[in-house]
Amino acid sequence: MITFPKAKINLGLRVTDKRADGFHDIETVFYPVGLTDALEFIISSDSVKTDELVVTGINIGLLHDKNLVIQAVKKLRETFPVPFLKIHLHKAIPSGAGLGGGSSDAAYILKGINKCLNLSVSDSQLKSIALELGSDCPFFINPVPSLATGRGEILKPVGAVLEGYYIILLNPGISISTRDAYLNSHISQSENNLQLMVNQPVTEWKKVISNDFEDYAFKLYPQISDLKKALYKLGAVYSSMSGSGSTVYGIFSEKPEITGKLKNFMIFEGKL
Repeated sequence: MITFPKAKINLGLRVTDKRADGFHDIETVFYPVGLTDALEFIISSDSVKTDELVVTGINIGLLHDKNLVIQAVKKLRETFPVPFLKIHLHKAIPSGAGLGGGSSDAAYILKGINKCLNLSVSDSQLKSIALELGSDCPFFINPVPSLATGRGEILKPVGAVLEGYYIILLNPGISISTRDAYLNSHISQSENNLQLMVNQPVTEWKKVISNDFEDYAFKLYPQISDLKKALYKLGAVYSSMSGSGSTVYGIFSEKPEITGKLKNFMIFEGKL
């Protein structure tokens, strides 16, 4: 079976509280984009007694057991009869880029196994398993534009507010630790309702929608800030860093012409 795990961007991101369990409460909108990995698996022969994983494409530098795909398979096997699998993951979504690539891969292997083996696991059960793998992982069980609160697992659809717009994703090749980003974040004092803000015209977002992780990332890596400025200069109606970074995206009313050095950083362009 082959699937294509999607990337996501964040429309705004507020850190709203520090939780007793060590996690943080957030408010953001997860929005799926057309950049995908490719994930294929088959059932291994009876003589094979372990899961096999081959990773091609972008080198994400993870050991076999640290990959969320393998962790997801093992987690599902704790409750359901899952045979050993031979898996091929082709990476096009960079790691540590704020695009949810690893979480998406994990969610899609859960969904794929459920469908292929007719396990009849409900979406709510899959989301519960996914949450044990990553805070944004439940979103990818049904990746429609959604307001995310709690750790990111409380999801409410918001509609395709960017339908018809054009997106450019730029990645500077920097991997930012999500843990470090949270450790250096501050609790947002804003009381603005993000769901109301994303339903405003996109041309107004620059004034009202922001990402709390940008201050930390931009101070640490000014080149990320430079990419955001370059996208606005190119004509973006809205630009932001996604998640804890380092990918920056630009939203355009129509397809822009990418020239010069920006081409070196572009990892995706397309309609939303």
